[in-house]
Amino acid sequence: MIIVRKIQIPGLPTQKPRRLYIYLPKGYEDSDARYPVLYMFDGHNVFYDSHATYGKSWGMKEYLQKTKTPLIVVGIECNPEGDNRLCEYTPWTFSVGRYGPFEGRGPLTMEWMTGTLKPQIDAEFRTLPDREHTLIAGSSMGGLMTVYAAVAYNDVFSRAAALSPCLFFNTRRMNELIKQTPLAQPTRIYMDYGSGETDERPADWALMFRTAARLSAAGVHVAARVVPGALHSEAYWEERIPVFMEYLLGE
Repeated sequence: MIIVRKIQIPGLPTQKPRRLYIYLPKGYEDSDARYPVLYMFDGHNVFYDSHATYGKSWGMKEYLQKTKTPLIVVGIECNPEGDNRLCEYTPWTFSVGRYGPFEGRGPLTMEWMTGTLKPQIDAEFRTLPDREHTLIAGSSMGGLMTVYAAVAYNDVFSRAAALSPCLFFNTRRMNELIKQTPLAQPTRIYMDYGSGETDERPADWALMFRTAARLSAAGVHVAARVVPGALHSEAYWEERIPVFMEYLLGE
């Protein structure tokens, strides 16, 4: 079952309602069991093709139902107007060539997610609210935010999956954050890139591996890989769901 609600995020420039998706696993209503929670960026792209930006979702519902994964998934729609997604999904202000600056509103996004949304989800649904059972995932700019959240909000999230993360925005700040932040155990982070999406930016996967090495040196259990032929789209991220889910939820 998927519950879809309209919400607003105080503190961000637009107060236009956006969608919040809450997936409850099969059998939720017939038991007293409690479940881990996976929070996902770009929630409109997670479950429904009809809601997805480019007409193709991750197909997360089909995967969860087929595998009977005992997991609650919460997807938060981004603000697609103008540059708002870029700003909401970057931790630090940045410029690209002659474009920008783009204001880094990532901390505002995460403060709302951890300080308002998560307590509401934990109060309304039967969750396992501790960090061991709280996960986060995203792709592209959402992948950048996922790595940021796993480090900066390490007291909340213990496991993270960052697919095709845009780590080239403010690399220095990310490196400093990883170096300066004490990270709890266990912390587990999955990262990947498709070889097809890096043809124009061949340094991206090298940057991913350098970031993975820094995270590993900080005590994080990291899996980082290049996926042969994969492009930068939901159809290819869908194919990686079994891999990162096994990594996040496995022993």
